[in-house]
Order: sequence, then C-alpha cells, then structure tokens
Amino acid sequence: MKKLRLGFPKGSLQDSTVELFKRAGIKINVSSRSYFPSSDDDELEIMLVRSQEMARYVQEGFFDAGLTGYDWICESGAKVKEICELNYAKSGFRPVRWVLCVPEASKVKSVKDLQGKRVATELINYTKKYFAKNKVKADIEFSWGATEAKAGALVDAIVELTETGSSLRANKLRIVDEVLTSTTRFIANDKALNDKWKREKIENMAMLLKGALAAEGMVGLKMNVSCKSLDKVISVLPALKKPTISQLSDENWVALEVIIEEKTVKQIIPALKRAGAEGIIEYPLNKIIY
Repeated sequence: MKKLRLGFPKGSLQDSTVELFKRAGIKINVSSRSYFPSSDDDELEIMLVRSQEMARYVQEGFFDAGLTGYDWICESGAKVKEICELNYAKSGFRPVRWVLCVPEASKVKSVKDLQGKRVATELINYTKKYFAKNKVKADIEFSWGATEAKAGALVDAIVELTETGSSLRANKLRIVDEVLTSTTRFIANDKALNDKWKREKIENMAMLLKGALAAEGMVGLKMNVSCKSLDKVISVLPALKKPTISQLSDENWVALEVIIEEKTVKQIIPALKRAGAEGIIEYPLNKIIY
C-alpha cells in the first residue's frame, strides 16, 4: 500500500492539530509512550516531531509533508512548499506573534534603544535578521526556556512568542515592537509534489483541513417559510448570507437553508420565528468546502 509520510507537530500545537484533523474526518490517536501515532487513514505514516525541526525534515525528505508554524519555517530557512495556511494555534484560531519585550520600568522605547544591549530568544536567526534590518547591533543569545524571567535580570530585552499577551502582562513586560506574525502552515517538498499520488493525497488533505477551519464557529439553519413571509424572513438574515430556497410540495411554502455564525443564532432564531419561519432546525458543521 502507498504511504504518505506526515510530520505531526509535537508540543503546543499537538492537541489542537489532533482536533482539527478529527473535524476534517481523519482520526489521529496519539499515545504518550510513542512518537508514532496511529490513524484511521491507512495511507498515512505519521511521526511526532517538534515544530522547530519540521521544515528541515520535510525539506530533506524524511517526511513528504508536515505541519509547522510560519515562524519556524523562517527560522530554519528550509526550502519547502507551502500548501496552505491554517489559521489556528495552541489556544485559539488567531495568529501568534513574536514580540520584542522589555520590563515595564525599562527606558527602552524602540529597537534603536537596544544598540549594544543583550537580547534573549528562541527565535535567534530571525531575530538577528530583524535587528540587522533595523541597523541595530545587539548581542542576540539563544534562550533555553524561561525567557520571560530573564528580561531585566539577565538580559535587557527578549523576543518572545505570545497569543493573548496575558503571560507578558503577568511578568510585568511591555511590548516594544512586533517582530513576526505567524500561523500554522501545511508544507511539503518538491519530490512528494512531483509524485502524482502523493500530490493528490496532500491536496485532498489540505482541502479537508481548510474546510474544517472554515466551519469553525459556524452552524446551519433550516426552516419552512410561507411565500408571503419569505421577504420578511430573508431580511432578518445577515446581508452577506444568501440562503438556499427550495419549493415544498405545498406551492405556498418553501424550505430555506443558510449557514451563519453561531454567535448570532441567539438573536436570529427568535427574529426568524416572529418573521414567519416555522420548523427551525439548527445543526453543527464539521467542514465547509468553498
């Protein structure tokens, strides 16, 4: 049987990636004792690897494809093909940011104020490029962890990853500048993409993953509407949401179906009922394929 070798992100992205694959229709079973997850897709051969290393292993052909952050692609300098962007992270569906931070009491107001100073980060190669772009010479050192604690004590500034900024605030750190914005990317190498079967497998997987993300926070609504109430019911729906309308056996009634944001449902359903809709059904969505 043909196999696609897939690099799966171990660490902060692991759980959210398992959930995304599940919603895409691919069940991944990860054991705490193994680096080789099983799957209900027999054509996948999966291995857990840190996001920091993923792009390099895909480039070198150890994996046909993998998932990692745009930040780690930039950091590694690996030559890989980005199949698609998948906008999710550890704790939500938003980009993550690498930010230049200093203690709240620091006199540093911009990157220019860090001339000759000491900066710690895990994103060392990209940070060096950032300082060079700003024509600032600083001592950029690799941080093995606990980076936030070093600011003001061991170094003058840090470049650190954040999603919400809550951890930075808790450690009394102030953001000076945004160094890089990153989202998850589905990547592959040229050799895999030149193989017809592997390319199709990768493209199909990308379609399903994007469809699962597109369905996040969305629900479907079905209802029956009398023809005389149709315009009134449609006026209740969000302006950009064009419903599907089908004729029922009773020529005076139609079936209406629409996809809307789940957060709007609690306002819209009562308004639809008052406008004349009947038999309203709300249903969850796993995927939306555009």
